[in-house]
Amino acid sequence: MNRIEKALAVLQEKKEKAFITYITAGLPDYEKTKDLICAQEKAGTDIIELGIPFSDPVADGPVIQAASYEAIQKGASLEKTFACMKELRAAGVELPIIFMMYYNTVLHYGIEKFVSMCHTCGVDGLIIPDLPFEEQEELSKALEGSDDTILIQLVSPVSEERVPKILENARGFVYCVSSMGVTGQEGSFHREVIRYLSNVKEVSKIPVMMGFGIRTAEDVRPMKDIIDGAIVGSHFINLMRETDFSAGAASDYCSTFKKELNQL
Repeated sequence: MNRIEKALAVLQEKKEKAFITYITAGLPDYEKTKDLICAQEKAGTDIIELGIPFSDPVADGPVIQAASYEAIQKGASLEKTFACMKELRAAGVELPIIFMMYYNTVLHYGIEKFVSMCHTCGVDGLIIPDLPFEEQEELSKALEGSDDTILIQLVSPVSEERVPKILENARGFVYCVSSMGVTGQEGSFHREVIRYLSNVKEVSKIPVMMGFGIRTAEDVRPMKDIIDGAIVGSHFINLMRETDFSAGAASDYCSTFKKELNQL
């Protein structure tokens, strides 16, 4: 079993939901990146998505786009992020970490070399928003034969008819995305999201995670009986900026969210 799958199996046994965060690698620097990851592990965060800065992050919203641009300006790179991962694993960090990135970065680095470095550095999973299911074969073949690094599948309301095919051999968890926010939305919106999530849950053999512009655990309440966990990205980046990337602030937010998520 992969480290992600082991962590999720433990949560399912305890009947707990997963809490996943997103941070941008190298923002504001790699020392802070390591501090934030260590703080979140101690606070009970279950999985971290570590964003690999990219010059044209078209699948991201303005907050993560700005974070990516700033990290690049400060010298962030894939090589430096691999080095950061090595240091985290050497320091004893066991928290599952997923690279969220664009496929051009993988191609530029070289697929075989990239996969080998992921194994070496302890990268547990990959989320590649601009790599359609139908074009995953080359990367999937390179990942075969090892449990070290797995490819996480994304689905959205527009891919609903393809969901059974996408999830047939999926591993880890399924990342349910939408361009729409959750907080303060009207009832009809919630009904539509619940229908979409319910359809995914019905065909998925693996845990279903929701990433919908979530800020607090309360945002998850309408979907709590369907999903297996929640993902916080842009809000967490904003919080880090507001607190000067404080490890203490990250720890407080994550421990509170995790506790409240499992009290819904």
